[in-house]
Amino acid sequence: MKNCKVIIDNKEIIVPEGTTILEAAKKVSVNIPTLCNHPDQKVKANCRICLVQVAPKKLVTACSASVWDGMKVTTHSKLVRDTQRGVLELILANHPQDCLKCIRNGKCELQTLCEMFHISKSNLEDEIDSLEVDESSPALVRDHRKCIKCNRCIEVCQDVQGVGVLSHAHRSTDYCITPAFEKKLMNTLCVFCGQCASICPVGALYEKDDTERVWNALYNENLHVIVQIAPAVRVSIGEEFGFKPGTKVTGKVVAALKRLGFDRVFDTDFTADLTIIEEGNELIHRIKNGGTLPMITSCSPGWINYIEGFNPELLNHLSTCKSPQQMFGALSKTYYAKKINIDPSKIFTVSIMPCTAKKYEAERKEMSSYGYRDVDAVLTTRELARMIKSASIDFADIAGEDFDAPFGITSGAGVIFGATGGVMEAALRTVYEAITGKELEKLDFEDVRGMEGIKEAQVDLDGVSVKVAVVHGLNNAKKVLDMIKEGKCDYGFIEIMCCPGGCIGGGGQPIGSDMKVKEERIKGIYDIDKNMKLRKSHENPAIKQLYEEFLGEPLGKISHKLLHTHYSPRNETLDLDYLEKGYEVAATEQ
Repeated sequence: MKNCKVIIDNKEIIVPEGTTILEAAKKVSVNIPTLCNHPDQKVKANCRICLVQVAPKKLVTACSASVWDGMKVTTHSKLVRDTQRGVLELILANHPQDCLKCIRNGKCELQTLCEMFHISKSNLEDEIDSLEVDESSPALVRDHRKCIKCNRCIEVCQDVQGVGVLSHAHRSTDYCITPAFEKKLMNTLCVFCGQCASICPVGALYEKDDTERVWNALYNENLHVIVQIAPAVRVSIGEEFGFKPGTKVTGKVVAALKRLGFDRVFDTDFTADLTIIEEGNELIHRIKNGGTLPMITSCSPGWINYIEGFNPELLNHLSTCKSPQQMFGALSKTYYAKKINIDPSKIFTVSIMPCTAKKYEAERKEMSSYGYRDVDAVLTTRELARMIKSASIDFADIAGEDFDAPFGITSGAGVIFGATGGVMEAALRTVYEAITGKELEKLDFEDVRGMEGIKEAQVDLDGVSVKVAVVHGLNNAKKVLDMIKEGKCDYGFIEIMCCPGGCIGGGGQPIGSDMKVKEERIKGIYDIDKNMKLRKSHENPAIKQLYEEFLGEPLGKISHKLLHTHYSPRNETLDLDYLEKGYEVAATEQ
């Protein structure tokens, strides 16, 4: 490939032909401002913030213009800065100036650029759109008054997730990004994965904030408030406090939650282990008894929303297991309530999740145990970070503490649920030994690890060869579902995770979750597993005790009542009634 000699701000650099000015500038430590650009997405060049001057006076977008041999670029001439400033002021003229009240205050890319250019207010007359904020869903809020039309959300919704709820509408000054016919999110087939919120540069899309509900529960002396922490949170929340992505901060999170006032702090990894026991036995039962195969995992709520809405004819392929979050909730109002002799109505169960779809899942009508809602409130990683900061807890310096019993004893198999391929690997560790009666010589199933969209592996189960697949990102899920519908799928077991990278890339994770960050989080997850004494779900002594004292046996009567569920076709018009009337129906059914 031909190399080009380029001069950027009087600094000479040699780069391959085809390199963009933006990429070349980074190599000489020149950071050109951008807004629509994202490292994981295609070049858009529509915000125009990255305009630079190519000799003699031509302005080009640095994100899309490629270098040529002998090119001279200036990134901060008067022409460049005046133009960039003018573009910013045009955006601000149509953007609410309520930064202090905005959920993205301090983490807003537009705000950062305004600080860089010393702009506190546009010199242009404000023309703020008078639009209703869409708070219809329990998971996401859409404030399209703040939308800067960068198109990031459209790309992730259409090209990565294949859901296509968000799209362009109208032209010229009426141009906007919206669901079809400007419907509310709750009246669409949005899966509430939150990838749009995670990638939005401003506060146009964000998680429904439930921190006040949790604060009120903590302040209520009549409630026993407990909390569970998902595996992916422990390697990501540290980013909110200056730690590198992938840093294990489990003990610090536990300590911070106890400082916040939670009566007990538990680990979702416990019910991840439980999920493996139930799901593994379900898979064995299907294999031995001619059940529907391939069996597909059911712990990712965004994925469940997707198959219910887009491929309901394949619902019989889903495992009937609830997710670890909901299994924990069910046990908290039954087994745990009996164990500590508290009325279930006095228990308020909170989840700390990397996922916005978990908020929707917690409100589904199926998710109740003996008339009580399994999980009362779901907070994302970002929401918990806000609570910790609000309580003036020095997270970086706080000494770590241990989880509480009985849901604090876990295995490495439960931890790796946080990464794509983790559920499959955890299941194989248990299913292999259950079927063969032999101990695994090697616990690491390398073939199901990594960031490839669809991964395959062949497993020998005592002479029976089972082909498995691991999928992350809903566009990849669609490819596998199409194979099933066409009769071309020879997998026995499939793991599907809604979000790219799995739970470590969930829509509720810290802002700035690009692929490099996700890879570091995954590395952190596997490092935790590698250093744990227990690495198989079926060897967890607390799980064994749970079956002895309460559940009886996997797939038994109590397990089916509390830990399993069913899924139904979903359409755009039923969702509001589904959630609003769900608990009346669920209570009546008990």
